[in-house]
Amino acid sequence: GQEVVVKGWVRTKRSQKSFSFIEVNDGSTQKGIQIVANSEIETYAEVDKLVTGSAVAVRGTVVESPGKGQKFEVNASAVELVGDCSGSEYPLQKKRHTLEFLRGIAHLRPRTNTLASVSRVRSALAQATHDFFKEQGFLYLQSPIVTASDCEGAGEMFRVTTLPTEVAKIPKTKDGEIDFSKDFFGKPAFLTVSGQLSGETYACALGDVYTFGPTFRAENSQTSRHLAEFWMIEPEMAFADLEAVIDNAERFVKHVVKHAMDTCPEDLAFFNSFYDKTLLKRLQALVDKPFARVSYTEAIALLQEEIAKDKSKWQFPDVEFGTDLSTEHERWLAETKFQAATFVYDYPRDIKAFYMRDNADGRTVAATDLLVPGVGELIGGSQREERLGVLEDKLVEFGLSPEDYWWYLDLRRYGSTPHGGYGLGFERLVCYVTGIENIRDAIAFPR
Repeated sequence: GQEVVVKGWVRTKRSQKSFSFIEVNDGSTQKGIQIVANSEIETYAEVDKLVTGSAVAVRGTVVESPGKGQKFEVNASAVELVGDCSGSEYPLQKKRHTLEFLRGIAHLRPRTNTLASVSRVRSALAQATHDFFKEQGFLYLQSPIVTASDCEGAGEMFRVTTLPTEVAKIPKTKDGEIDFSKDFFGKPAFLTVSGQLSGETYACALGDVYTFGPTFRAENSQTSRHLAEFWMIEPEMAFADLEAVIDNAERFVKHVVKHAMDTCPEDLAFFNSFYDKTLLKRLQALVDKPFARVSYTEAIALLQEEIAKDKSKWQFPDVEFGTDLSTEHERWLAETKFQAATFVYDYPRDIKAFYMRDNADGRTVAATDLLVPGVGELIGGSQREERLGVLEDKLVEFGLSPEDYWWYLDLRRYGSTPHGGYGLGFERLVCYVTGIENIRDAIAFPR
């Protein structure tokens, strides 16, 4: 009996002789609301103009619906066409479109059920992230996007420069190299691949902190698992070892997934119906079951034993200590062997980043990856190397200049403490929670 004003976009319209049914969606939920417009209302001429995609404002009364499919509907007393969409070129008609097609119209794809649901789940996961770390007493740190540091030591970074685009005008040194002293920052600068190093700086002063922001990687990969611009969640904890890192990561993942399940049930039911029939079962199992934990050395032994049964089933059958696990190895461990989200820890030092703490065996570092069923790696983390001399030697060993990391080394000179953290690719989390396979559909505007 309450009078309301509904503003949104027309999904469908079915007209009878004396009335019309209009489904209007405002983006807040998966399902729209049914509007019943009687031909006797003064603005019924507006109803005739409505088509799929039209923006509309409807005043009416909420009543119980006698029809199937909805509990309530709105009896319209006035209908206003706010934005016309009658052009024959409108590409989003009432039919299923492929996600590949929708990527070509990124400005319109949020109007579809799939991308709208992805957006709502993504928003819920982001909110749950901030809520979790606030409850855990973490400080939210905004780390810089422009940096001179290559956190991963991989060299796959986008350069930021104001030097001339014409080759002949680029300033050169006496040796014929580009003279970056003439650039905006006076030295080479890049888009960041991680907020971790900034996080360590503040963790060594304020305790537990986290960053949550855009990161960039100039990796020329066109797979469904890679983006050039993506968001990272990166907590950093003071006075923490690898076990503390793993414990926090498990609590975090369980928290955000449960929050999505509690706040986006319609959206997840949609994904369960149309994209992954096992999604809800898989998410519930992740929330309910303790995560498995296995050392890298033991994981390699388990894989070797399994692969030996039939090498032809594996794309990468050659596995030994020092092998960088592929997705098929990660998924077998999580989906088949342990049938649960699984932490693999103590990786070979030669395949991990310079800042990870060397273990006493001289072969491994205190690092961990979280592998989840259906995706593979979701989190990478480690205890950081807090010993000054060891870190100085590793920088040289990894081909990095200690002079470039003088401030990072200072953290070890002045009041050093064991500390650690992890990084979670936010779009991979969105893919995992929604069942969406291509990471380009887990972010608003894929780059």
